[in-house]
Amino acid sequence: MVDDLEGISVFLAVAEARSFRLAGERLGVTRSAVSQSLQRLEDRLGVALVQRTTRSVSLTEAGEVFFAAVHPSVRQVTDAMQTVRDMQARPSGLLRITVSSIAESFLSGTLLAGFMQACPEIKLDITVTDDEFDIVETGFDAAVRLGEVIEQDMIAVPVSEPQRQCAAASAAYLERHGSPRHPTELHDHACIGWRPRPDKAPYRWEFTENDRDFDVSVDPAVTTNDMGMMIRMACAGSGITFGMVETFQPYIDRGELMPLLEDFCPPFPGFYLYYPRRQRQPLKLRALVDHIRKSARG
Repeated sequence: MVDDLEGISVFLAVAEARSFRLAGERLGVTRSAVSQSLQRLEDRLGVALVQRTTRSVSLTEAGEVFFAAVHPSVRQVTDAMQTVRDMQARPSGLLRITVSSIAESFLSGTLLAGFMQACPEIKLDITVTDDEFDIVETGFDAAVRLGEVIEQDMIAVPVSEPQRQCAAASAAYLERHGSPRHPTELHDHACIGWRPRPDKAPYRWEFTENDRDFDVSVDPAVTTNDMGMMIRMACAGSGITFGMVETFQPYIDRGELMPLLEDFCPPFPGFYLYYPRRQRQPLKLRALVDHIRKSARG
């Protein structure tokens, strides 16, 4: 019975990794041990489960049937065992999160500092990027993005208030060139735009008028992927830039930037921490989610 369970675990690792070497690394054993354990399981079943070649590993028809039958049950048992362990465990380990560069309220540090104090055995690895990718495939536990760009099959927890965008420029620039009264007038101004990478087109500035959404494709005099550079250029009088009011607010409060076209920029859902829907979430991730929800309640 024990050998069968061990063999099934090895088979599942091989079936998921499609590689004896990767399965061995996942299980912490040698490639040879994986091959021998799988061979013993196939001998007991009397059928080949895996087709081996020098270049690839694939499942036989019997292997596909066996995988479909045992995988859900083994996952349930594994989850149940981990749930029981978690009942006595403290949240620990490395928590990998990717965060949009404009998620100011999350990146300000206050929320995360409280979390680190509450869970000192957790280490955070935070990657700030505006690239879009599959967080599961790239090994992240969770991500923080605007709610409107999150896939529907993810679980999302709000980490900010509703957000709003606006255009902004320095008083010196507006004295020289005047203030646009409508977004279409931006074509007559020097604009400071954003794009995530050199191979991407500049972001089209988004507005709303009479409940109708539209965007303006400005021709930026300056384009960058760094919001800090956009703000510095705008404060220096180089042109009009566009972004989150939350990001601009300190500069607006000090009089370094003046908000523009606010009547065309209604609020929208803010930033969310999101993560894949699983039957059992890692304890370290559940701890962060619980902390966020507790902080939101005040």
